[in-house]
This record gives sequence, C-alpha cells and structure tokens, in this order.
Amino acid sequence: MESKFYTLPKLPYGYGDLAPYISEEQLKIHHTKHHQAYVNGANAILQRLDNARKENIDIDIKATLKELSWNIGGHLLHSIFWENLAPPGKGGGKPSGMLNDILEKEFGSFERFKKEFSQAALSVEGSGWAALTYCMQTQRPLIMQIEKHNTNVYPAFRILMVLDVFEHAYYIDYKNDRAKFIEAFWNIVNFDEVNKRIERLLK
Repeated sequence: MESKFYTLPKLPYGYGDLAPYISEEQLKIHHTKHHQAYVNGANAILQRLDNARKENIDIDIKATLKELSWNIGGHLLHSIFWENLAPPGKGGGKPSGMLNDILEKEFGSFERFKKEFSQAALSVEGSGWAALTYCMQTQRPLIMQIEKHNTNVYPAFRILMVLDVFEHAYYIDYKNDRAKFIEAFWNIVNFDEVNKRIERLLK
C-alpha cells in the first residue's frame, strides 16, 4: 500500500475576506508559508521514517518523534484554526445553541469565558495557542493553553476552538501587540462552526 502524507487544506474563505481584522497579506503568508512549512516538515519526517524502515537503518527516534510532534501539531491546530474563523458579518458576536449552554454552565457567562480564554491566549509563554476543549469524563468544557504546538496538551480532549498566538499569526497587522490581535479575533470567530463541533461530539 502506498504511504499517505499530509496536505495543506484550502481555506473556507478568500485571503482578503477576514479584513480588516486579518489582512490579505497576513493571512496569505500565514497559510501558504507558515502552515505549509509544518505540512512539509511532517511529510519529510514521515518519508525519513519510511526510508529508514525500508533500508533497515537506525535513526535518532527521540529527536525524530519530537520533531514530528511539532510539525503534526502545527498542521492540525492550524487546520482547526482556519475553520473556526469567518468573515466579518458571519463571525463574531456571541455563541448560541448547545455551545452557549455549556459555556454558561461552566463559566457562568459568555463574558467570563471570553475573559479567561483571552487571558490564556495572552499569557502563553513564548509561542503557542489558546484552545477550548471538552472533557468527556467530566462533561466539562476546559480551556487549554498550548505552548508551541505540543506542550501542555490534555491527551484525548476534543478541541472545539483555537486561537494561534505565534507572532507569525499577527506580526504584519499588529507588530508585537498580541493583546490587540486577541481582541480582533472575537470579531471573526465562527461560533456556528464551534457549535457544530460540540453538537457532533455530544449527539
């Protein structure tokens, strides 16, 4: 059987459609350069593993798997990120449906959730992500603060929504002002998509 590899997903909107909150230049570079680099990196490692097994040669497994985790994490988190964004007018506002119900039950209000999620994104050490996840054992939504792409991850928790706070996500539009980028995010978050994710998980 022929080995399969990762591919860069298409965006569900045009490069200019998230302006003014994310510019066309910023989004295009983020998608075609940075996300593509993680896809290329993961595929190169998979090919390296295939070759090593085929030729029966030893490789540094620890270093290889660490690098693979970084690249796969970057690819998968970005793939979720693109889907939980929507153009102004279609994104932003407040959630509804099941998503609203679980957030209000856990956090008391959407405003409290938004505050905690924003604080998680702002305080990531170095580069990383803020994520809304769901724990099936406790049936609770939890915020996850991911360093890099693969540190501090809650194993097996389903990710509902992510925010990329690597500087490559905002440096063209917001320089080093992460807080301003986080504030802009709330205008283009696609709560309809996030609600669909929780509905598929809990139905």
